[in-house]
Amino acid sequence: MSEELLRTVVACLVRLTEAGATIVIFTGTVVCFFQYVMNGIRPSSKHSFLSIRINLGRFLALGLEFQLASDLLRTAVAPSFEEIGKLAAVAAIRTSLNYFLSKETLTTKEEVKPSESSKNFSITK
Repeated sequence: MSEELLRTVVACLVRLTEAGATIVIFTGTVVCFFQYVMNGIRPSSKHSFLSIRINLGRFLALGLEFQLASDLLRTAVAPSFEEIGKLAAVAAIRTSLNYFLSKETLTTKEEVKPSESSKNFSITK
């Protein structure tokens, strides 16, 4: 396989991966927006809002993973030192964003769990 053909194939894969990231983030945003609107229409608890945030965080984290994958693909064929440096910077930023997003999602999940278990406990009493 020639290097030019490989570059063309990788460029198509990069576009597909970036499109996947866009679709995941957009879908998550739309789904969570409608959940938010529905919670505004009918009375709901604080935990339903937190569950929407958890869902949105999951979509954003997955979208960031797709974007990182597209960046890795972009530098797969004979990268220059400048491209490697840019990839390292972008990967560090996206990885740290993903880390803190995941950490906040887990914290929010832990916040929701104790009150749900106490709710379940009070029902069984």
